[in-house]
Amino acid sequence: MASATDTAKADLPGRETEEEPHRRPLFRFGGSRLGGFILALNLLSLLILFGGALLLNEWSKGLIQARQESLKVQAELLGNVLGQLSITRGEPTPELDVGEAARWLRDNFVPEGQRVRLYDINGLQVIDSYQVTENIPGQALPPARPAGSKAPGDLARVNARRAEQKDAAEREVTAEVELALAGAPQTTLRRNESGDRVVSVSIPIRHVRQVLGVLTLEAGNVDEILGAQRRALVPFALVALGVNLLASLLLHLFVARPIMRLSAAADGVKLQRARSISLPDLEDRKDEIGDLARSLESMTDTLSTRMDAIERFAADVSHEIKNPLTSIRSALETLPLVKTDAQREKLTALLQQDVRRLDRLITDISNASRLDAELSRDRPRPIALNTLLSDIVNVYETTAKPGDIPVLYDPPAQALRVVGRDGPLGQVFRNLIDNARSFSPADGSVRVTLEETEGELPIRIRIEDQGPGVPPENLETVFERFYTSRPKGAAFGSNSGLGLSIVRQIVEAHGGRAWAENMTEGDRILGARFVVALPANGRRP
Repeated sequence: MASATDTAKADLPGRETEEEPHRRPLFRFGGSRLGGFILALNLLSLLILFGGALLLNEWSKGLIQARQESLKVQAELLGNVLGQLSITRGEPTPELDVGEAARWLRDNFVPEGQRVRLYDINGLQVIDSYQVTENIPGQALPPARPAGSKAPGDLARVNARRAEQKDAAEREVTAEVELALAGAPQTTLRRNESGDRVVSVSIPIRHVRQVLGVLTLEAGNVDEILGAQRRALVPFALVALGVNLLASLLLHLFVARPIMRLSAAADGVKLQRARSISLPDLEDRKDEIGDLARSLESMTDTLSTRMDAIERFAADVSHEIKNPLTSIRSALETLPLVKTDAQREKLTALLQQDVRRLDRLITDISNASRLDAELSRDRPRPIALNTLLSDIVNVYETTAKPGDIPVLYDPPAQALRVVGRDGPLGQVFRNLIDNARSFSPADGSVRVTLEETEGELPIRIRIEDQGPGVPPENLETVFERFYTSRPKGAAFGSNSGLGLSIVRQIVEAHGGRAWAENMTEGDRILGARFVVALPANGRRP
């Protein structure tokens, strides 16, 4: 069958098909254009999100450092001023005038969002700018409750948490002040009594070289600044979300929907018993969806071709079987009317010939129907034709009967190999030899020759007989199904017309060619020659 031949061609290396498959460019990610597209979109969204987070982190660190440097400069300036004024005295002993420092802070230092605290040499707080400026931190008190009522549980928990925050803040401030009293300026980021983060700078106050106290300067708007930065991250997150949504939409449009269309088209082929599938807009795509659409269309076309071939084969089989059956029925209807033994024997011989013809026909039809399965089931492998032909010829020699046509074979010195399937190739040579013997005269012979030539198909196998040859106009038609040309004197029913058709089908499935020609001497035909050309797989001395 032509369709089976076309299908089997794809199994063989080096076979040029009529239609080259679409090759994917090498620059694709993992061989996939859609895969690279999906990866790029996902990476873009992640890069936007991570870029925004990194930018926010660096921005936060920069703001905190800048705030600390600014507070440090302010604290050093205030420390120098307090050291140069009459607030600090060195006679008879160095001391800090707390009252004068409080008045000076009240009159000269009331910055918004900042807090100044002064500690003596013992680490005790003596001045708080919130107190001298009446800027007391805290929150509004809850509504008054009736006398004697207990505080609600929530309020108690809030008060306990505030107390813990205050204690933690005092411990951190105390540790910072102790380090500053040792003479080293301190810059920290900590929590205040309300639980808010503050930038704090502690500077020792000196008279000459004597440390008289510590000046602590705080800026409490850090959380507000960081909150503004977090809000600045929202656009990045929204952009990343938009990119992901766009990626999802594009994947739906370019991947999910085309696959759904292909699935629906495949279901339509199954339900409507259509012979092909065609989605031109998808076949023009240069990605995997286009590859899939083209592959599905090619597959359905191949299946359609095979179905047509099967239908033609079934019609031919029906026609060929009907001829001997018609002859048998006619003979059986005539048999009761025969009166003489000679006529009865002649009619019986005719029935036997029709039965043999029908048997041979059914056998060849069975072999032809199994051919597709055998070609698709067996994997091609290197085959030594020398050995294969020698084995086949030896079988003919050992099973020869008196009067059978001899088969002659002289193997070449070197071993010639092809890639194929030994079973089908053996059937090719047996069919050709049987065909040559059936057309050879009683005193003739069949010669098998194996040689290597130049060209694309260097391995040549020739089967030659000494029969009447093939009419020139039938050199090609002899390979068609159910074509028979019986010479005078040949046994009726010895040929079904499928042997040579099977030969060409198998040979073409192995990437080769098969043809017929006549051996001539002048105008005289010496016999027929059938040639099988196959691609070589290497040579071994």
